[in-house]
Amino acid sequence: MTIPQLYDIFLQHPCVTTDTRDCPEGSLFFALRGESFDGNQFALQALQKGCAFAVVDDANVAKQDERMILVDDVLKCLQDLAAFHRRKLKTPILQITGTNGKTTTKELCAAVLARKYNLLYTQGNFNNHIGVPKTLLQLRPEHEMAVVETGANHPGEIALLTAIVQPDCGLITNVGRAHLEGFGSFEGVKRTKGELYDYLRTKPEGFIFLHADSADLVAMSEGLHAFTYGRIGQDYNIEGQVDESSAFLHLRWRSRESDWHEIDTHLVGAYNAPNALAAIAVGTYFRVPAREISDALRTYVPHNNRSELRHTEHNDLIVDAYNANPSSMAVALDNFQHLNHPHKVAILGEMRELGTSSAAEHQHIIERLPQLGCETVLLVGRNFSQALETINALRAEKGEAQNDLPLTLCFENVEAVTEYLEQHPMRDRLVLIKGSNGTKLFQLPEKL
Repeated sequence: MTIPQLYDIFLQHPCVTTDTRDCPEGSLFFALRGESFDGNQFALQALQKGCAFAVVDDANVAKQDERMILVDDVLKCLQDLAAFHRRKLKTPILQITGTNGKTTTKELCAAVLARKYNLLYTQGNFNNHIGVPKTLLQLRPEHEMAVVETGANHPGEIALLTAIVQPDCGLITNVGRAHLEGFGSFEGVKRTKGELYDYLRTKPEGFIFLHADSADLVAMSEGLHAFTYGRIGQDYNIEGQVDESSAFLHLRWRSRESDWHEIDTHLVGAYNAPNALAAIAVGTYFRVPAREISDALRTYVPHNNRSELRHTEHNDLIVDAYNANPSSMAVALDNFQHLNHPHKVAILGEMRELGTSSAAEHQHIIERLPQLGCETVLLVGRNFSQALETINALRAEKGEAQNDLPLTLCFENVEAVTEYLEQHPMRDRLVLIKGSNGTKLFQLPEKL
């Protein structure tokens, strides 16, 4: 079946699912394959649960029911259908990517743009080769704009996703040292994120929102029309200044030669300032009134374990447990270092997918611990325990003192940390919880 033929069916059944646990009546089921599953084996079940058709790529399965639609590759078919749908609707789309902050920036941009437009935007972190086409297939004629987040951990992935999204404008939050195992190097990170810029160079009307304080992004964006944002005094389109004394981000901003606006946000840490300024730039460019921009950012409350400040019965928690790489860990520690509290604790989960840089990056984090003003640091994961062993061995070899670190304990996994916290309850502490999602530190707040 051709994509135009499938599109005619999609128009009659515009709800797409890839999960037999969610089969709305009359929807289209796409039988995706994974490392440990084959969606083809569940296609008949999807039809029995209410799906109108099932798209499969197993010829034997296709014979089981006349409502089976046989294609060469279900994933590619899903992606091609999404790209075809996007071209048909011609909805203006902003595509966002970056090493850190892309989900928060997407959420802030959506909060701002929704003040003026009927908006579709990526839900959660559905920013990969499956989530992106599923998001695009939710576009409807009534949507006036869309904001689509794209992520990557290997070269070429942003190029693939951008070819599906076909954005009118783009925003790269930053480029940092993450997924080095997949990208190979920091240069590989820049090349892959820069695939968004490469696509926009091919569009006569393409443009970007540029964090102009980043020398890397400025160099990468050569030849592109840019709407700029960053620190004050640089003649950017949007400029902002941060009050460093507050745990929450307090920001003053203005567009060129306009009045200043002040915002108290619910975002923890000055490192969120570029994310907020990005949303301000997007809103300003698309003519959202300044008061609406400020109010949208003022009322936005972070969730999904990203830059959250939670007050529990016993402690204050900074929960940033969805993502961790050297650059995001560094800014989180910088912010925590400058927070005044008599009893600070850091719970840090290991950083993953760093390849040959892993040992050095984890050692660098441990070497920063004396600066944080913590009473206790709990390190989670073998990468951290091995790094601490290496540092202690090197210090012993040099005859250096090893007592400058705060009380530092290593744990193999989150279950071991949970057991420790149950045996050693914490009270009246300011606790930073920061780690890769795979370390599951998001389970800890209820123990604190």
